[in-house]
Amino acid sequence: MPMYWKSKALLAKIETTYGVDSVPTAALNAVLATDVTLTPMEGQDVARNLERPQMGADPMIPVGVHSRLSFDVEMVGSGTLGTAPAWGPLARMCAVAQVVTAGTKVEYNPITDAHESGSLYFMIDTIRHVLLGARGNMKVVLGAQGIPKLRFELMGLFTVPTDQAKPTPVYTGWQAPQVATKANTPTFTIGGAAFILRDFELDLGNQVEPRMLIGHESIQIVDKAEKIRARVEAVPMATYNPFTIAQNQTLQALQLIHGTVASRRVKLDVASAQLGRLTSYEQQQNILEWPLDFTPLPVTGNDQWKITLE
Repeated sequence: MPMYWKSKALLAKIETTYGVDSVPTAALNAVLATDVTLTPMEGQDVARNLERPQMGADPMIPVGVHSRLSFDVEMVGSGTLGTAPAWGPLARMCAVAQVVTAGTKVEYNPITDAHESGSLYFMIDTIRHVLLGARGNMKVVLGAQGIPKLRFELMGLFTVPTDQAKPTPVYTGWQAPQVATKANTPTFTIGGAAFILRDFELDLGNQVEPRMLIGHESIQIVDKAEKIRARVEAVPMATYNPFTIAQNQTLQALQLIHGTVASRRVKLDVASAQLGRLTSYEQQQNILEWPLDFTPLPVTGNDQWKITLE
């Protein structure tokens, strides 16, 4: 009997000890994901380079094998003030701290040390892939008339897939999103000035490396370099001059607020960002637009950006 590609389930849970299966369950740890792709055996092949009297292919040995899982989730709060969203563990796997203020808000910010890891179960029909010690990168992606997303690319230590009974995921922790519109996304400012926004992306820019040594194998986040790209409707130079701002390296604060319902609202603040050179113009519907690139910079450290759910 065939195995159906559309029959998929994803579970994720933070690990207490690195690389030790935290055993996510369908009842508590289901991920409501979209656009999932899996590379089950990423790595290299080492040739044995055998000397033989006949021509022919050389046998290979797979090394450094790990798995890569990419997917999107909808960006929305938990529906309860001061309660972490269902996607919180995924953000924490990307060198992000989660700070909960009970009954009030949940905040996320980058961290340099003590990166958390997670266990991922990904099932296609009855084939279960288990990724241990998973860490990765996250992007905040928002576009006009679209659903705001968090885009994850996670790496984990490889384990041999097994046949398992299909789970019954519980998705009650996932709230319905609002599309990005004038009404639902009331605030986007650069340097305190409001702009008309077409699309926006914050890339955490994590450098994720499999570290495969004798005696220890792990997935490590060894560096990061955040990037922001915002495509906005152009304005007169007297209102905002991106050329002078880029040339003078004048730091800019950015704020994006999406959502009109308390407990589902997402606020992104960047206190200090450097605007890059504007190297091209763009247009849509014959209206001039600017593709603006920013580099979020630390003020005191680990404060390049902050996401607040309130």
